[in-house]
Amino acid sequence: MIPITAESPLAAWLHRLDAGRLRDLLAARPDVARHPCPQSLPELAGRLSEQKSVARALARLPLRCFQAAEALAALTALSPPEQGVPRDRLTTLLGDPGPGVDTALTELTQYALAWPDEDGHLHMADILRETWPTPLGLGRGLRHLMAEKSTEDLHAVLTALGVTPPATRDERLAALLDHHGDRDRVAALAAAAPGETRELLARHSRAVSEERETAPAPALRWALDRALLVRARYGYGPARMPAEVALALRGREWRAPFAPVPPVPPLTPVTERAVADEAAAAAYAFAGQAAAVLAACAAEPPARLRTGGVGSRELARLGTAAQCGETEVRLVLETAWAAGLLARDGDRFPVTDAYDQWVERDPAFRVAALLRAWWSLAGSPTRSRDAEGRVLPALIDGVPPRNDRLAARRALLATAARLPAGQGARDLTAFGAAVAWHRPMARRLDEDSPPFATLLREAAMLGVLARGTLSPLGAALRSGDEERLTEAALRLLPAATERARIGGDLTAVVPGAPAAGLERLLNSVADREARGAASVWRFTPASVRRALDGGGTAESIEADLSAVTEGPLPQPLRYLIKDAARRHGRLQVVAAACVVHAAEPALITEILYHRRLAGLGLRLLAPTVLVSRTPVSETLAALRDHGYAPTSEAADGTLRVERPERARAKAVPPQRRYGGASLPEAGELDLLAVRLAAVRTETERVLAGLATGLPRSEIRLLAHAIDNDRPVTIECEDEKELLTIHDISLDAPGIYARCRGAGDRRRFLVSRLVGVLTPR
Repeated sequence: MIPITAESPLAAWLHRLDAGRLRDLLAARPDVARHPCPQSLPELAGRLSEQKSVARALARLPLRCFQAAEALAALTALSPPEQGVPRDRLTTLLGDPGPGVDTALTELTQYALAWPDEDGHLHMADILRETWPTPLGLGRGLRHLMAEKSTEDLHAVLTALGVTPPATRDERLAALLDHHGDRDRVAALAAAAPGETRELLARHSRAVSEERETAPAPALRWALDRALLVRARYGYGPARMPAEVALALRGREWRAPFAPVPPVPPLTPVTERAVADEAAAAAYAFAGQAAAVLAACAAEPPARLRTGGVGSRELARLGTAAQCGETEVRLVLETAWAAGLLARDGDRFPVTDAYDQWVERDPAFRVAALLRAWWSLAGSPTRSRDAEGRVLPALIDGVPPRNDRLAARRALLATAARLPAGQGARDLTAFGAAVAWHRPMARRLDEDSPPFATLLREAAMLGVLARGTLSPLGAALRSGDEERLTEAALRLLPAATERARIGGDLTAVVPGAPAAGLERLLNSVADREARGAASVWRFTPASVRRALDGGGTAESIEADLSAVTEGPLPQPLRYLIKDAARRHGRLQVVAAACVVHAAEPALITEILYHRRLAGLGLRLLAPTVLVSRTPVSETLAALRDHGYAPTSEAADGTLRVERPERARAKAVPPQRRYGGASLPEAGELDLLAVRLAAVRTETERVLAGLATGLPRSEIRLLAHAIDNDRPVTIECEDEKELLTIHDISLDAPGIYARCRGAGDRRRFLVSRLVGVLTPR
């Protein structure tokens, strides 16, 4: 005998799917096809029933599917799970005979969360049913609540109901289920109860209570005696109302909540030009903020907290350097990390080599790279506090990905794309409610009030949403086409500015975003004072000295500035540069530990007796030479702080050019912080679906080798009947009529079964079967 194991209802349904439908299922639930791939349909059914996989699928379902599934879970409690729920009962409970229920069931079936059996009855995944401990405010069914009751208990209940008790326990339970299955009869019974009992029943019919009942003992006893309320056999725990009774007391007109279509937020007319202008302004501002924050990270990489991430102090430092708020800093850091522009290196987060390429490009390319990174983030980068109100670091590691955030981000753009052309959401709160309809699981896990406020703010900051509707950037991002996104950014954002306006007030103004070369030049010779629609730099003696320290000369600085501005340089700026160059280098510092020397003995004497420089430990070696006990860098800084302009020399007497060191991490590709097996490609899904469709049960494999004259569909039908203990009709060469058999077991080369209406088991040779039919 070959041992036959009954399949789960889900595996049995999968066996009825062809390769095309299996491929659609794998595409909807790609996580179940991760390597190593499932080798059989029962294994696939096991993966589809895993809690994590079901949670991922739920994150992509709209509200109508949740409501239909909750109603199905409530009805499932009223009957044995193997029997399923008739479709018309679900339709009646939801009160929508139209296409709404059909659409919801189609979507649930597409994700293998609910499915019909051969009789058309509906089943659902056990994990999904457990999502609602009390679906629709209903408890367990009467069959479950009475499972511990003895036959005497059932006898007493039936007697109290006026029903003649049958002989056996199963017959008594069936009689009680039949009695309470009639809504009108239960409602009439409750209406005839004493007043205090009616109040007690009404209270229990609205919701399941976990508290022990405090109603008067006679009122509670009346309901317990008639199984309108059920308590554990030995009287422990609260009294519970069977789901059948609760539905009956709610009345025939009561319907489960069901919203088949999404809500439409209040709309206001908008023009394409207005949407594009607002999106361009937001994206342009973010591009400037990103450049400023990452420039600060390049100059001094943010430190990592011992507990992980970048803390508030570092965020404030970066915000001050970039002249933007903490929210903008968080968004830049997270998107830059995902884009591969930042990486962790020990206890720091330096920029990578990819940053050097990114910063050289126009704002459109910069924004496109960060938008793609934002689209793939598994969290909310600008969220600054957790549910308990504690401050959250940025770039925190060790936090698992949030599929609900990914789903909400996609639902946001999808909802915006569904708005009528030329219309935008007037109220973002109502817009968030529409997003919540499309992704209720994400809304359940979202901590914002109004819903998705953080996500909406991020989308507006990036220019993905503008004027309450989808911007060209958002449409391109949603398409998944990188070239289209870059083209949209190039159309909206102007190219970087190559020229500056230098005024006589010693300022340089650059309208728009400065080109990388222009920005480097101005940063080297001037101090940046403002960012935004225009950037402003101011020339000072210290800033010009900084350029001279970097190896420049008065002539080269003037030439470089003249090349980026129209007309001659203002006279005040030329005077400033020449004056700084004249004073620059009059005093030299050499590393010996260190040595300070100058051509003028009077200058050396002035420094030697400067009271505020006494801490350097200076000592006169010669009329033009001093030695210091303080290292070179600190000596240079002290002299400059007190108005001197020393240069630094190498040990061989040549001028040492001072350039800030660039901290760079190893170049990395655009990265995801969380690992995991990769998802299969489309071609792999096709092959896997074909292979799974061909690999059936061991029973089917054996029957296929014996019943060479039967078509594959009939072999599959017979194997399903054997594996799941179902009746089937067969046609044999040796029989004059069709036979309906049940209680079938395989014993190659034949099968043993009972014929309908006969008690003995008979043996049938599989090779003699000429037809297998579904029984009538």
